[in-house]
Amino acid sequence: MPHAPPLGALLRQYAAGSALACDPVDQGLLNRGYRLRTTRGRYFLKHHFDPETAAPEAIARQHRATQRLAALGVPVAPPFPAHDGRTVAVVGGHAYALHPWIEGRHRHGAQLTAEQCGRLGALLGVVHASLERVMPLQGCERAGKGARAAGGVRPEESAPDPEPHAPSGPAPAHADGSRAQRPYAETPPPDGATVDAGADPAATFALIDDLLARVRRHRPADSFDELARHRLLERRALLEQHVGRRPPHGGPVGWVHGDFHPFNLLYRGDAPAAIVDWDRLGVKPRAEEAVRAAAIFFVRPAGTLDLPKVRSYARAYRRTAGATPSELAAAVHRVWWERLNDFWMLRWHYERGDTRADPQFPAASALVVWWTREYDAVCDAFVG
Repeated sequence: MPHAPPLGALLRQYAAGSALACDPVDQGLLNRGYRLRTTRGRYFLKHHFDPETAAPEAIARQHRATQRLAALGVPVAPPFPAHDGRTVAVVGGHAYALHPWIEGRHRHGAQLTAEQCGRLGALLGVVHASLERVMPLQGCERAGKGARAAGGVRPEESAPDPEPHAPSGPAPAHADGSRAQRPYAETPPPDGATVDAGADPAATFALIDDLLARVRRHRPADSFDELARHRLLERRALLEQHVGRRPPHGGPVGWVHGDFHPFNLLYRGDAPAAIVDWDRLGVKPRAEEAVRAAAIFFVRPAGTLDLPKVRSYARAYRRTAGATPSELAAAVHRVWWERLNDFWMLRWHYERGDTRADPQFPAASALVVWWTREYDAVCDAFVG
């Protein structure tokens, strides 16, 4: 088995028995996971491999968040503590965590009814309101990091780390957003402490030129190159047309999941069973996560959004998160601009030679064109 984890050294740190079988699950884009069977039961073993998120202190912060959310009834999958009480096991310089294994399945927006779309929006609203209770910002009214630099890598839209391991739990009730009587003190991570304006179009134009040159040099040319060239030229024309619409700083911030999409939400039957993969937990504009998630859950293969489902989702999100229509409208604009300037899939393909995100490119690249044309209708779906 490639990248086999050091099971003996790991399991000695836990009361989890001896290993009987260990099989890799479908590998995501950031980290590695294993279905582990021992003499004590079944587990999910996660290898925190991505260097951007693998610092033990960052993983421990994620674990504390899920433990506190679980205590509020939010469906999450907290890790098991080791003999020393820690939830991060470091062996050979690598960080691991052991979670319960419970079967679940992922569901895209096309598989959800309008009622279930509302429940999805309510769930994300509960997550944001509950994180505000258990991980407050110590009274700091900071703005979170908004759109990334032009073409920045966007792992939250890349279907990373599908993890079929979720404990069951009660469906969350509506959250009122109030703070806990005894708030926890958590220091926001460094990458979430500041805000930027929307992506700089000058940098995007330079990136488009560079990517077009890479497309021309690629041999032998194929259908992906043809589509990439078409979308790059199309995007440059759109950006020239809308260059004056760069958004201001982001809106209200708080702790967010950071990676809320279908592969990080497990269903048992028709109800959400667990939210997994908290690697991107951070302090950012909350409403932007709601918009970004909707653009992943409800995108159709042709690159359009299912707006009636978006409306059901957004109404429920606003209610449970306490978000205002104006907050959602501003988030729609920032995420639209982010998408207009974003080429992470093409950068992975042409700069890294990594083609794992290629299947997502046709719909994702078509979405921003459609979104620009239907801007008012998209905004109305989130605020109406």
